[in-house]
Amino acid sequence: MTYRISVDTGGTFTDVVVNDGNGNFSIGKSLTTPDRIFEGMRNAMVNVAQDMSTSLEDLLENTSLLIYGTTRATNAIVTKTVAKTALLTTQGFPDVLVLKEGGKFNPHDFSQDYPHPYLPRRHTFEIEERVGSEGQIIIPLNIEEAGRTIGRLGEQNFEAIAVCLLWSIADPSHELQLGALIEEMLPGVPYTLSHQLISVVREYRRASATAIDASLKPLMQAHLRDLEGDLRLAGYQGEVLVSTAAGGCSSIDALIEKPIYTVGSGPAMAPIAARTYSAMEGMGEDVIVCDTGGTTFDVGVVRDGRLTFSRDTWLGPRYTGDLLGISAVDMRSIGAGGGSIAWIDDGGLMRVGPMSAGSVPGPACYGRGGTKPTVSDAAVVLGYFDPDYFLGGRMKLDVEAARHAVHGVALQIGLTIEETAFRILGLASDLMVRAIGDVTINEGVNPRESTIVAGGGAAGVNIMLIARELGCGKVILPGSASALSAAGMQFANIVAEEAQSLVTLSNRFDAVRVNEVFDELENKLDAFRRKLPGRGDAYAIERIGEARYLGQIWELDTPLPMDRFFGDDDLAAYVGAFHDVHERVFAVRDPNSPIETVSWKARLKVALSEPPVPAPSVEFSEVKPGAATRPCFFGGKTPLEVPIYKPGDLAPGSRIQGPAIIEETTTTLVVYPDMAVSISGNGNYLLEIA
Repeated sequence: MTYRISVDTGGTFTDVVVNDGNGNFSIGKSLTTPDRIFEGMRNAMVNVAQDMSTSLEDLLENTSLLIYGTTRATNAIVTKTVAKTALLTTQGFPDVLVLKEGGKFNPHDFSQDYPHPYLPRRHTFEIEERVGSEGQIIIPLNIEEAGRTIGRLGEQNFEAIAVCLLWSIADPSHELQLGALIEEMLPGVPYTLSHQLISVVREYRRASATAIDASLKPLMQAHLRDLEGDLRLAGYQGEVLVSTAAGGCSSIDALIEKPIYTVGSGPAMAPIAARTYSAMEGMGEDVIVCDTGGTTFDVGVVRDGRLTFSRDTWLGPRYTGDLLGISAVDMRSIGAGGGSIAWIDDGGLMRVGPMSAGSVPGPACYGRGGTKPTVSDAAVVLGYFDPDYFLGGRMKLDVEAARHAVHGVALQIGLTIEETAFRILGLASDLMVRAIGDVTINEGVNPRESTIVAGGGAAGVNIMLIARELGCGKVILPGSASALSAAGMQFANIVAEEAQSLVTLSNRFDAVRVNEVFDELENKLDAFRRKLPGRGDAYAIERIGEARYLGQIWELDTPLPMDRFFGDDDLAAYVGAFHDVHERVFAVRDPNSPIETVSWKARLKVALSEPPVPAPSVEFSEVKPGAATRPCFFGGKTPLEVPIYKPGDLAPGSRIQGPAIIEETTTTLVVYPDMAVSISGNGNYLLEIA
């Protein structure tokens, strides 16, 4: 039997999903080990191997593909532990990272200091050169001065170099010359050229992406190579792929060249899983994905069966943080996970997050020294978790420690411990509802007409409360919910994307040049595909224009209905597609306005497996409660005696009326009073919201 393993290392837990080749998933979890990622990964694989009645050695020996997702790059950026990086930029433009995009989310709030640039201003070095917007050489590159500057970088022990020159997207020759100088004078020092990474017009976005990518190269090169080495020492000899922010997987070699695509790569897999599960259950192509982890709550949208992408992924607050700049799966994160800490602000109001207990020390209930109350502690106090069956009994929870932590907040607001715990859960749910509103209502998506797919180890605690608040009647909690991102890797394709700027208007459309751009992009993708070992035959290329109405600021991704532009009918079809996209997002179409396309993208998808086949429909019947019960609080002053179900008590077709608790090995589903849940033929939980 040939297995396929996917691994997602989160801030609190490391998730492992094993596909047995027949579409059956086994899930393992372990606490993440930040100092050495492979230890937590190995522990999770040992757990899942035990559940499969095999050994780790046999599991690895019989695995042909391992897909790895990591938060290492994101954590390095957040903790400022990236490489010492220099930015080389055109003379006269040294403040591109300092000025950012010149805005802030609250324009009248002067309580915050001006944000720091991603790279310190003193690490920016001006290069004498200038290329015009049409690609003409205005000032030739001063090779001698550039050589002296690069020599100083070596003397000052810079570990990486970002090169972003003005209008290098029109003529990259100066950037290429600087790259050759770096290789000659500082061999082994990694560098990134902006036109090769992100060929877009906006200068800050290109500079920010280039700086982030270069700063990650030493770290991620070592991390990915070390991980591959650890896997080989453990006995694994199969193929290793890494999940990316582009909504698919890629090779280690490709991501060592562009490590920026590993930032946010774990959450980017959740929409792939959500789209697949909604299709399996026949619940439509408009999906809201909610992934509740230990540290964050991640939310995104699938529209018409397509992932949504954005170049507006900020690391930190919008406008004042640092912009990723690449075209990445649009997933928004807030600090409201199972480990999010409840606290009282100076005005006496209770807050939840964004601070998290993480995995070290973790929530108080973990018994590892944590003392601050978290959402997980609140769930323990409310009786939702069995302290002897957490992670299938592999981890014991400390109920008294959880109660003591929540008691500290209860004293400050004058409520009982149980009432306080329910308020903590309710406040976390409100934050999650608000985050969902940002990516749905604010983007023209009606939650009432969409399907929610919930995942993450803490998803089952409050997803019913969230769905009720949103008025969403279609909710799926997959059987692999506790490892939704890792499950998404099982359904992912190998993905590579190339982009190039070319501004053209629909009323003065340069079809010849646009077709030439797509020829260039597809040649690059073909070269990437040919490097894939034993793969690349089953592939597709998607062509996209980043377009807007003339005079607008931001672009919308518009899929091309054809491969190339050969006549007026092709252009009309593309313009019509843009009108449809704009109307869906903004509820407005302006057929008399010219369409301005700023850049063009080609996205390669190489299939890794066949799509899952939906299971036959089943008839649902009520399941009578068993003997196991537990007192649980649902907002009242006294608990309710609630029936407890284990996976062995249930089968496809089972229906459970709330209140009830369903205890999976790696997650817990709370069925609130007046609500119900049914198990589909696929083994997923279909939630019925009152």
